[in-house]
Amino acid sequence: MTNVVRIKHTSGAKQRIENAHKIMGLANTLSNQLEGIFNEWTKVKVTDREVRKLIQLALCPNKETLDLLQKGAEDEISTVFKNTVEDAFAYAMISDTQQMDTTKGTLFGAYNAVTGYYQNVRNYKNDEAKLQSIVLGGTAQLKSQKAFELCTAFALDGAEILNLN
Repeated sequence: MTNVVRIKHTSGAKQRIENAHKIMGLANTLSNQLEGIFNEWTKVKVTDREVRKLIQLALCPNKETLDLLQKGAEDEISTVFKNTVEDAFAYAMISDTQQMDTTKGTLFGAYNAVTGYYQNVRNYKNDEAKLQSIVLGGTAQLKSQKAFELCTAFALDGAEILNLN
């Protein structure tokens, strides 16, 4: 038999099934909420300059780099960070998925540039390292969360959130 889930009926099986049902309900609710947020972000217009700044802030690795960005001392920023930002920005500008009406020039597109960079551009040692980074609390998940927070703030307060000085 395929596509069958077997549940061994032990003493705690009923409780585990009820817990799984609750978790699935929460996941469904969260999915609907995110869909609403992302749909709103498709209506918020952003310039290429704002996309680049959002990417820089989302991918910023540490306080020192943030301080350099705030001072406008981009020549002192590490080449690794500059290249990462450039790769994510290039993805934002040329990827087919970034050219759709819902992504091109929109806040959702800026968010999608960060998540898409980690899923489609960045190189990983192996599939397990990629999974760890994106899903299991690694760098990609942390940077995607930062991008989400920045985009949420941008949607509420506009481009002022990008003014670092």
